[in-house]
Amino acid sequence: MASNLHPAVTVLNFKQLFPVTLDIETDHYTTWSELFKIQCKAYQVFDHLQPKPATSSFDKDKGMAQTESWEWLDSIVLQWIYGTISTDLLHAILKPNTTACDAWMALANLFQDNKATPIIDLNNKFAHTRLDQFSSMSAYCQAMKVIFDQLTNVV
Repeated sequence: MASNLHPAVTVLNFKQLFPVTLDIETDHYTTWSELFKIQCKAYQVFDHLQPKPATSSFDKDKGMAQTESWEWLDSIVLQWIYGTISTDLLHAILKPNTTACDAWMALANLFQDNKATPIIDLNNKFAHTRLDQFSSMSAYCQAMKVIFDQLTNVV
């Protein structure tokens, strides 16, 4: 007996299937996005990572049920996105009436923007630079000043 349920609706705990959390500090965007796309393809919702197609006259004849179904699935994909990113990223991209594609593109822009990548790298370098990595306090301070200057130039 075949089920009429969409495969995405059968996922009870997406976080269990997807153990990666995207965080601005670790910058695993490429890994996260590739794994996320694979899951979306597996659950037949990859089209929700793309701009919503314009409604054709044929689609209009199908009525509101198709629109409601699309919005329902889009909400599920949006929940998956929100559930696999850090709280800081969530606050950065969360907007009213957004679609999964909007959230997907906002994350891509954050991580793939020409300015964002060096900022992320420099922030990580700054956060992970420790005094015990240097022979003296002076060398440590000089390294931190160089990173600070680089950040100032990028911003």
